[in-house]
Amino acid sequence: MASLKELRTRISSVKNTQKITKAMQMVAAAKLRKAQQAAERSRPYSDRIGAVITNLSASMAGSEGAPKLLVGTGSDQTHLLVIATADRGLCGGFNTNIVRAAREEIVSLEKLGKTVKIMCVGKKGHDQLERLYGDKIIDFISLKEHKTLNAAIAGEIGGKITDMFDAGEFDICKLIYSKFVNVMTQEPTVKTMIPAIVAVGSRTGNADDGPSAADDVFAPDLKGAAYEYEPDEEGILKVLLPRNINTQIFAALLENNAGEMGSKMTAMDNATRNAGEMIDKLTLTFNRTRQAQITSELIEIISGAEAL
Repeated sequence: MASLKELRTRISSVKNTQKITKAMQMVAAAKLRKAQQAAERSRPYSDRIGAVITNLSASMAGSEGAPKLLVGTGSDQTHLLVIATADRGLCGGFNTNIVRAAREEIVSLEKLGKTVKIMCVGKKGHDQLERLYGDKIIDFISLKEHKTLNAAIAGEIGGKITDMFDAGEFDICKLIYSKFVNVMTQEPTVKTMIPAIVAVGSRTGNADDGPSAADDVFAPDLKGAAYEYEPDEEGILKVLLPRNINTQIFAALLENNAGEMGSKMTAMDNATRNAGEMIDKLTLTFNRTRQAQITSELIEIISGAEAL
């Protein structure tokens, strides 16, 4: 049985830990609101740029001048997975869930005989994936160097991706991140960025035609309207498609940031409550030990008095 001094030290240590977890919970709660607003505000812009690309791509259906970012290379052998996680821990299973989704995607692609390359955004994902797939990681981008999330970070990542695509280093690029739903729920998401997947209007094509068929392409719902574009569609898409990649990356980073704060707030709240329960148990043990010690001393005094 632990001595009174040891129990007193442990109680003091757990109380100090509880103060830290409580402070971290309050900081995460303060940051969560701003992060959630930023993530929610990015969604309409991302959806709208997808709708414009859909309309433009529909008018270029079958055109030989369609950009490669829209139609792809014609092959699906080499896949680049951009895996976005947080740079810090203490946020429950947030990073682990993203890495688990990435591992499932990697295993699925390797079973099909595909070549997989990995670009890690965020230290925690890189650390976990390096143990199993260190030979597949071709780039690592840490977010610690940037004080705040901004479009420049997404532009830097997007520029690397488009340069690699232009150099023919991969055929398909997928982004893996965690979509923020609420404080308790974050959904690991796998999204194809290259070739561009348009998702507005009604579905066309046959689901049995294979993975590269039109089951991922949607016909736009123009609601009877006719659009004319200046300059031509090809010129607009050459500018818009790289910007769409940057937009998707930035939106994913904002979703990740909100999810990280929500998961951290929940994890620190649980840690604070667990620390409180541990303090109660240690205090009870301390009181019982002290009472037993007092009783033992009284018995010794009484026994000594009777012996006299």
